[in-house]
Amino acid sequence: AHDEMLFIVQHQTSELWMKLMLHELSAAIRHIAQDELPPAFKKLARVSKILEQLVHAWDVLATMTPPEYTAIRPYLGQSSGFQSYQYRCIEFALGNKNAAMLQPHAHHADRLAQVRAACQAPSLYDECLRLLSRRGIAVPASHLERDWTQPYVSDAAVEQAWLTVYRQPEQHWDLYQLGEELTDLEDAFRLWRFRHVTTVERIIGFKRGTGGTGGVSYLRKMLDVVLFPEIWALRTDL
Repeated sequence: AHDEMLFIVQHQTSELWMKLMLHELSAAIRHIAQDELPPAFKKLARVSKILEQLVHAWDVLATMTPPEYTAIRPYLGQSSGFQSYQYRCIEFALGNKNAAMLQPHAHHADRLAQVRAACQAPSLYDECLRLLSRRGIAVPASHLERDWTQPYVSDAAVEQAWLTVYRQPEQHWDLYQLGEELTDLEDAFRLWRFRHVTTVERIIGFKRGTGGTGGVSYLRKMLDVVLFPEIWALRTDL
């Protein structure tokens, strides 16, 4: 079918951008762990730009109409975004941990090892909180050493730590800039998620996804995931 090429190229190019995104995210996490904020800012800004590129890519796929998708659906088999180990590593690096998401990669030992390592490592936000602590800002000990495979749980004391930064930005300028880089990143990621939902809905409605997922229903739940909750919450309390 003619439109199969569009579907294939969309996913292949997205994987390439995700490869770069994961490369930059991993470097940013290492920089923050080593108190090297200027290069971390560069990497995080690039990640946000990559996400902008991925957001616009949905515009191309959205030119596919429901009848055109229906014509190629039999040829897609069980292919699903859940099978993208790079995307799963990105989610884990951003703190959206879920050990159950290792299962789709169980058949491929090398990829499973990479996804498991990402799940077990501190996320970008975890390393940011450790940085705040090293700078003398009070962060609960439970957030400095914990089971990194578990999803992050928002904490009022962590919000107070960020409020310390945001109430006196001149005294904590690089940490303040870090907070805003995280805000930019999550803002862009939210836009990507939203365009994913709307593109899927306009093409397949509420049918189940190719990998047996809940399709739009599942994707809408992902819109509620907040990666850096205290950085958003502090805006109400500032």
